[in-house]
Amino acid sequence: MVPYNTAREDIVPVGQKIAFGSGHLANNLFNASLAIFSVVLVMSLGMNPILAGLLGALPRLMDALTDPIMGFISDNTKSKWGRRKPYILLGSVITGISFMVMWQLNPENSQTYNFFYFLGVSFFFYLGYTIFATPLIGLGYEMTPDYNERTRLMAVSQFMSQAAWMLAPWFWVIIYNESLYDSAPEGARNLSIWVGSICMILGVMPAFFNKEMIVPDQDKMKDLSRKNIAANTKYFFRGIVLTLKNKPFLKLCGATFFIFNGFQTISQFAFFIIVYYLFNGDTNAAGTWPAWFGTASAIGTAFLVIPIVTKLSVKFGKKNAFIIATLISIIGYVLKWWGFDPDNLWLMFMPIPFLSFGIGGLFTLMMSMTADVCDLDELNNGERREGMFGAVYWWMVKLGIAIAMLTSGVVLHLVGFDESIDVQSMETLTNLRLADIIIPVVTAIMAIIIVWKYDITEGKALAIRKALITRRGKVKHQ
Repeated sequence: MVPYNTAREDIVPVGQKIAFGSGHLANNLFNASLAIFSVVLVMSLGMNPILAGLLGALPRLMDALTDPIMGFISDNTKSKWGRRKPYILLGSVITGISFMVMWQLNPENSQTYNFFYFLGVSFFFYLGYTIFATPLIGLGYEMTPDYNERTRLMAVSQFMSQAAWMLAPWFWVIIYNESLYDSAPEGARNLSIWVGSICMILGVMPAFFNKEMIVPDQDKMKDLSRKNIAANTKYFFRGIVLTLKNKPFLKLCGATFFIFNGFQTISQFAFFIIVYYLFNGDTNAAGTWPAWFGTASAIGTAFLVIPIVTKLSVKFGKKNAFIIATLISIIGYVLKWWGFDPDNLWLMFMPIPFLSFGIGGLFTLMMSMTADVCDLDELNNGERREGMFGAVYWWMVKLGIAIAMLTSGVVLHLVGFDESIDVQSMETLTNLRLADIIIPVVTAIMAIIIVWKYDITEGKALAIRKALITRRGKVKHQ
């Protein structure tokens, strides 16, 4: 395939790419921090793994349900500041403050108190997260109409996002550093203030520096006033139905659900395997090894996977690049069996260059492919609905996260993990290591099967764009 040259007016300036990437860095830093901080719930607050899983699952279910509503609101907002940016600004502030408050937990409190305190604040956190993240995703879909520039834009945002996953593993080291804090809960309380503040600053960057698309036909946008609630409810559900009728989009959602669900289910397992298998439950002896494992994975994704996947996308098309990346990740997951070796700790880094292709390829390509789907939807239905597509897509992601958080706790329980003891049985650790490999391999294979017949190629995307320009002219940004 010989790619066409991207027109100058379709190129997103570097400054805007960085601003958009800053928003995604905040987005990922919230999620990466939650994954690391959540270890404190089980290891230092003595919470039952199933209860900890519920704390991750229940608020995310609410978050997933509110996403389509936020997408509809964002798509139809008329303001001098745009459809997306006011919500990105507001949501970033709410989410940052809620994150700080959420981790003000004390071991002196009962497990029941800590559970319901954390659960209650989590609902505010995820409400703010919806207000922030849903318009941010929609903004990215509309920043350029070019097939390949969309991949480059998403590659920059995902590259910057990896900084979150490079930094977050070290939060564990900070939280459990006895020279800094008397206890891990104290470390979590203090560090959460820093993380929440930094995320707020990063999160508002797209609101200040990115440009939005001017909707070609604003007469088709819905009036969000109170008197039109009944009519808007009808249009809202109609929008969801139209979105779910889009077969290429459903394939993207299904593939994402499986890849990300598999990844999230085992996201904490590497930490437990390093501490309990390689170091017999001695967190002091484990030192910075868990942090280096997470950081190395993010570095591999940023500097190896994303550039390679971007080039594969241009050369072979987005779908084929996704399949290649996913197959490579399966090799990496299988290699983890030999990578975790108590006699040679450095082998844990062997699978990383391979398994990093899973998530690195997923979001670089899927977000770009969803932008192409939005053009197909406009051609078929005559409306720009990036917010709704972004919301439904991330509804699928968050549903996967909710299921994965619950599944992760259940798997820990089923393999026999006992949070009250330092040394786990060899049977428990063997079963945990098997689950760490089998779960993501199975979900990766399912994702490949689902996306196999996805049919929006570069040629078809160009034809859709030409048809849209003929109908309503070129879009402009402000």
